[in-house]
Amino acid sequence: MTGAVARYERAARKAQADGRIPALSVALHRADRDPWVFTVGTSGNPAHPLDTGSRFRIGSVTKTFTAVLVLQARDEGLLELDAPVSAYLDMPAHGDATIRRLLSHTAGFQREPHGDVWDTLITPDAARMIAELDRAERVLPNARRFHYSNLGLAVLGQLVAKLRGGTWDRIVTERILTPLGLRSTTAETPPEAVVGYLVDAYSDAARPEPPVDLAGVAPAAQLWSTAADMAKWAAFLADPQAVDPRGRVLSAATVDEMRWPVTTTDESLWAAGFGLGLILVPDGKRVTHVGHDGAMPGFLAGVYGRRGGDGNPGALGCAVLGSSGTAGQTNELVHELLRLATELDPAEIRPWRASPPAPAGYRSALGRWWSEGSEFVFGWHDGKLQARVAEAPGDRPPAIFEELEDQPDVLRTVSGREAGELLRLTRDESGTVIRMHWATYRFTRLQEGFDGGPASAGPEPV
Repeated sequence: MTGAVARYERAARKAQADGRIPALSVALHRADRDPWVFTVGTSGNPAHPLDTGSRFRIGSVTKTFTAVLVLQARDEGLLELDAPVSAYLDMPAHGDATIRRLLSHTAGFQREPHGDVWDTLITPDAARMIAELDRAERVLPNARRFHYSNLGLAVLGQLVAKLRGGTWDRIVTERILTPLGLRSTTAETPPEAVVGYLVDAYSDAARPEPPVDLAGVAPAAQLWSTAADMAKWAAFLADPQAVDPRGRVLSAATVDEMRWPVTTTDESLWAAGFGLGLILVPDGKRVTHVGHDGAMPGFLAGVYGRRGGDGNPGALGCAVLGSSGTAGQTNELVHELLRLATELDPAEIRPWRASPPAPAGYRSALGRWWSEGSEFVFGWHDGKLQARVAEAPGDRPPAIFEELEDQPDVLRTVSGREAGELLRLTRDESGTVIRMHWATYRFTRLQEGFDGGPASAGPEPV
């Protein structure tokens, strides 16, 4: 057993003991190692003792699958994110909510469908859930602030089902689970299911929680899975090109769009954000954990991938699944294991290798330039023109440019600072780049004021 694996196991054992979790299953997925899976505890299922194939409810992690189905439909032209949901689904009320707002929990929908579903444990089927929307509240104005809503994601799941002409569970299987090889993830209760418990706060008694089928609300929280499947799913959310290089499920660009923060979940702390169906948790300097937590009676789950940071091997995902509905250690452990993976077993450092020089037409654009009184450095790396503020920290990603097909001296900023803006090159008679304009701001070889005068020729200070 390596030192890193021993630390992982110790962290898992401690979480299981401190949290008093009857069954705990954890997994790490990464691009440069075989998956690591570990279990501790007992399943409560006499026919299937706890092992790496044991299945747990993953609760609201299900929402990430529904969100991907929505973005698939958008990419195929079946819907527009900023269109009202009523453009695609008959709604008796609240149909003006846009799909983007429902994905980011900023549409103001009440948390649950009409009725006391967590009291009765009876959830409406899809048709009834939609029909009773006129009895559900918009508890906040549209776009006012973050308000988590199972109802909102359930509506989106039924929207996708209608657009695809099938049931949500069949569509998620055909369009996500099968292409990614997530064979242990299902909507129905599997034979390998562990028992979920309520652990008594004042004794070591554990009471089995009743099974709950979510019916029409299934797109919000229905799925069962293993830690190994969910760690792979987390790796996909963090690094889709590594897990799904052919883009069978979703393009890397679209997953990147899902990860962009739309709102913060707390106006004071800013400790987490929400993208399009994904929770975003900052974890230090330029590191983000992306994924979702989940809860169902007797179960908690944490499923996150790690983006950025030193030692990250790529496609780094972690899942922690537990059979107690009250142990917060389940949701804390997933972040601890992601940190440990990069600290104790960092990715190998790849040696630098020389590469072809910049094309002749761009060589005179390389080096130091000035704009707004600040110094910038333009370089050619990885086959692209790049730029960064000269004093920027080394871990800050550069701006990257791509040439427009019909205008060789006009480039588009495709990532980093001023993403989306144009960079225009101005040349002298010899073809040398003597001036540039980026997002309309002038760039010159010497430091100049906005009037074009050199900084060295200014008047004496008064």
